[in-house]
Amino acid sequence: MNYDMLCGKREQLNQLCELIPKEALQSFDKSFEVEYTHNSTAIEGNTLSLIQTKAVLEDGLSVGGKTLREIYEVVNHKKAFEYVKKCVAESKALDERIIKDIHALLMENILAGGIYRNVEVRISGAQHKPPVPSKMYQQIKNFYADMQYVAKENAIELAAWTHAEFVKIHPFEDGNGRTSRMIMNYQLMASGFLPVSIAKENRLEYFEALETYATEGDLNPFADMIAELEEQRLDEYLGIAQEQT
Repeated sequence: MNYDMLCGKREQLNQLCELIPKEALQSFDKSFEVEYTHNSTAIEGNTLSLIQTKAVLEDGLSVGGKTLREIYEVVNHKKAFEYVKKCVAESKALDERIIKDIHALLMENILAGGIYRNVEVRISGAQHKPPVPSKMYQQIKNFYADMQYVAKENAIELAAWTHAEFVKIHPFEDGNGRTSRMIMNYQLMASGFLPVSIAKENRLEYFEALETYATEGDLNPFADMIAELEEQRLDEYLGIAQEQT
């Protein structure tokens, strides 16, 4: 990962951002939000297509043949992301209350959100076994303490660690994946970077990178994946800005 290069592109975008027409920015942001919602829910098994997700979020249309849960999942995801953007705009540091709020928004009308599990859970297909509730409580407490002081080399690593460590602990009965992707983007945005979306088509590589961290403690594959996605997003926006010069 070339972090200095990413920082350079971030600063370049900050300088050129005002050149991008407001309408173009809004259009790109809206497109990303639909794509992000679709990918993040699809990774967890939601069967709405990208077009159906757009129809629900932007046009308020109902989609036949889909469960109410699937509709709530995409609607809730949008609400949770709006909450994340609001907190970042208010310069609030990510903490336990905000994470519980994010989870509660994601789980609205599905299950009681923002409450830690008191049962054992398994991650299907993974070698890593999340901690039993008694150990999980101590680990999640350590997570919040470490998040404030964790010695990560850079903002990309911090964002990747926040996701990977949280999902390793798996503190909620359901919704851990969506929550962890949300808080990863929270950390990216809080550092002036753009939020990223992990494509559902890349979920195998994504799961393998998380498994490498959970079983071997090696964050590099996942951090590199996030850095690559971040560079793609920065390049996309820089391309629009440079067209205006």
